[in-house]
Amino acid sequence: MEVTLSPIPVLFVFSKNGAPGASAAFNALEKKLPNLKKRRFYGVLEGLPETGVYRACIGIMEGDDPKAMGLETWTIPGGKYARAKIKNWSDHLKDIGPTFSQLENQYKKDSNRPLIEYYRSDNELLLFLPIK
Repeated sequence: MEVTLSPIPVLFVFSKNGAPGASAAFNALEKKLPNLKKRRFYGVLEGLPETGVYRACIGIMEGDDPKAMGLETWTIPGGKYARAKIKNWSDHLKDIGPTFSQLENQYKKDSNRPLIEYYRSDNELLLFLPIK
């Protein structure tokens, strides 16, 4: 499915070792938050999974003070994306890479924008591949 996303302002923590460090980056991010209620969580990868830049992100909410929280700001680029869904994602983390590969086989990837994981709920993960 093709969708168009608006740019998403976020606060983030870098992973120290690409996508394999995503869990540690999300743990570090969550420790900086007073609570997780109503937060939108994103994982964003620029480049290859093992060597690229991975950010664990939360959408900026009214009242957030990045400096007080010890977080940096960034904007996830908007534009045209192909979307896929993974149910029960915590049991299927190994499916993220292959699902992105399937999307790349179906669509022409735009390498100038990052891959996006949107953790919609404890049960549902949406993957967005940037397309031309």
